[in-house]
Amino acid sequence: MTGHRDWHAFIRDNTRLLAPPLVPEIKLHLAEESLPIWRKTEEELGEMNVPPPYWAFAWAGGQALARHLLDHPELVAGKAVVDLGSGSGLTAISAMLAGASHVLAADIDPVSLAAIEANARANGVAVATTDRDLLAASPDSRWQVVLVGDLFYERTLADRVSDYIDAAAREGALVLIGDPGRSYFPKGRFTKAADYKVAVTRELEDAEIKHTAVWSLP
Repeated sequence: MTGHRDWHAFIRDNTRLLAPPLVPEIKLHLAEESLPIWRKTEEELGEMNVPPPYWAFAWAGGQALARHLLDHPELVAGKAVVDLGSGSGLTAISAMLAGASHVLAADIDPVSLAAIEANARANGVAVATTDRDLLAASPDSRWQVVLVGDLFYERTLADRVSDYIDAAAREGALVLIGDPGRSYFPKGRFTKAADYKVAVTRELEDAEIKHTAVWSLP
């Protein structure tokens, strides 16, 4: 459906290179408003009711997790890292900047993969990408750190993510999660590592500041 489209050009033409509020060290191709980029994505695909362009925004959970990695590089330095539902690639890029040996950014949205590639280039790092649904298989034991930035907003997805990270933790991986209190975040299961106040837009969220935590497993 999307293989022949120049998504890199689409991203370049419909976004601006901006720094997320909590992570000014990183620049991302971001949309300034949600509805225009959503409508243009539907027009480009020739479809209606497509999922929101998650790649076009720096969500609170991802910002908090990225900030935490940059402030605590020892968590990922020299390690193989996988970033689930990577979106814009913010947390994947922050892991590389913090010294990870290798980062795989996974997202089933091909536009997201183009955004991750463009954003990685803009920050001078190399991030591998995949459109495979990693949640459909057992975790690869080579991943020493699993990053989850703001993925607990929908029940079915939250359940799948929970199953995956539980299995990854049993394999010995460190799981790091950024979450601003989404509806399906499994409370009482993780250890809180840090709290952040993340500036967001009311166009996307229910407040201008989202109190967001970074959690770890085990």
